[in-house]
Amino acid sequence: MKSSAHNLWLSRLIYLLPALYRFNSLQCLSTCRMFDEMPLWDRDTYSLNTLLSSHVRAGNPTSALLLFQKMRVFGVPLDSYSFPPVLSASSTASPSLGRQLHALMAKAGCLSSPITATALLDMYSNISLIDDALFVFEEMRTKDVVAWNALLSSLVIHNLAVKAVDAFRSMLGSGVSFTGFTLCSLLKAFAALRTLRLGRQIHAWVVITGYDSLVMATTLIDFYSSCAQVHMAIGVFNKVGCPKDSAIHNAVANACVKNGCFQEVFALLGEMRPLNEVLLTSALSACAESLNLLYGREIHCVIFRHGFVFDTILFNALMNMYAKCGNLKAAHLLFDCVGERNVISWTSIIDAYGIHGRGVEALRLFKRMEEEKASSNVSPNSVTFLSVLSACSHSGLVDEAKEFFFLMKEKHGFAPSSAHYACLIDLLGRAGRVEEAWDLFCSLNRSHNKLTSPVCVAMLNACRVSMDFMRGEVVAMHLLELDPDNPSSYVQVSNFYGAFGRWEGVQELRKIMINKGLKKELGSSQVAA
Repeated sequence: MKSSAHNLWLSRLIYLLPALYRFNSLQCLSTCRMFDEMPLWDRDTYSLNTLLSSHVRAGNPTSALLLFQKMRVFGVPLDSYSFPPVLSASSTASPSLGRQLHALMAKAGCLSSPITATALLDMYSNISLIDDALFVFEEMRTKDVVAWNALLSSLVIHNLAVKAVDAFRSMLGSGVSFTGFTLCSLLKAFAALRTLRLGRQIHAWVVITGYDSLVMATTLIDFYSSCAQVHMAIGVFNKVGCPKDSAIHNAVANACVKNGCFQEVFALLGEMRPLNEVLLTSALSACAESLNLLYGREIHCVIFRHGFVFDTILFNALMNMYAKCGNLKAAHLLFDCVGERNVISWTSIIDAYGIHGRGVEALRLFKRMEEEKASSNVSPNSVTFLSVLSACSHSGLVDEAKEFFFLMKEKHGFAPSSAHYACLIDLLGRAGRVEEAWDLFCSLNRSHNKLTSPVCVAMLNACRVSMDFMRGEVVAMHLLELDPDNPSSYVQVSNFYGAFGRWEGVQELRKIMINKGLKKELGSSQVAA
């Protein structure tokens, strides 16, 4: 009798686990240990499902998977609520585990539940098996708004914006009413497609219905930022009626940095309390882009004053700020102070030396990174190699750049992207080795998948330097085909024709720009007083 009462008390305590987790994760873990005192065969499915969810919410997916394994070993009956937390926990595991759980769900007859089917869809999306996620959705018997929202979110995450818009139309056609979360996913799709008009329609719906949600406001800010409408993003931020959280402050700061409104970022930094790492990083990016070393130093002091001294991300942002503002010595001192250097730390310092024309030192740092790979477990990535190539370009190290270009694939297994090709072609062109640059360009042209605008611009500049009009005209045609609505493309080709005195070609390009309503972007410069 005493044992039964004890078990009943523990079961009720397990029921309160989610509430305990909201306040103190240590309390949650302590309660889990108390629950372990109960014999497994005395535990009911409901309590075990609650414990599974608590492990996942406490950030212990491995514990959740081990508990689920025990449930299977001891024959505990499984229901539709047993699988969602386990599927969430398996999102960080191998795809084979997810497929095994899928098979077990089918065997247990739990696939008919919209809850488990939606959790399965999310799991496949999280492990990048989007085709499997779409298959699960198509096989669902009941598709409620939660399932549609999960589908839309998955499509947006995997850069399938057009399919997300089509799915939204299908959702409306099936008679399912949308929610605010549906529109948030749709806004992200519109942001990826840069469809300003459709996004404004959602904004109008928000205003008319009075849907005052921080999540929606934050998504609207990100949308307008992606469409280069920063004034609209700031307007959304200013009109939020409910108390603002750190996420919306970070979103508007990022929007301002992305669109060059640096003073607004500094004003936001003075208003928000408490400060967080994301906002400080955005402010440092604003300092770097505006070459505001004085304000960057003040933010550096704020970082130490508020105890953010061990944040690697902030240290990387500080290094970038000092390097771009011309203080390479301070950037290197910060690099030496970073406790746990990651690949961004190494890439930042290599890039810092590269932009200052000290390519030899940049290459030494790269070699040092490779030497410390065994102890630090940090390997270079494709961006690191791009910084190395850029450093070689700034210092005229042509042969070294070619060596690292081929080393990237042969030793590290990275296939060079169009950005790597553009950098190498630009370097070869500046060095007068246009034949080698042309061979690279032609190899990309034959592959039909890596010929991009930056590659064409690099090759066009190489042809201009070597006064090769015939090849340059071919490249110019490719550039205008690839990016017909970008005014920068027409300016590049116009400058090329002007270099050869072909003024009739320049006039023709200007007429095309006028007819298309394209305007040349105004240049700008910054001079430190």
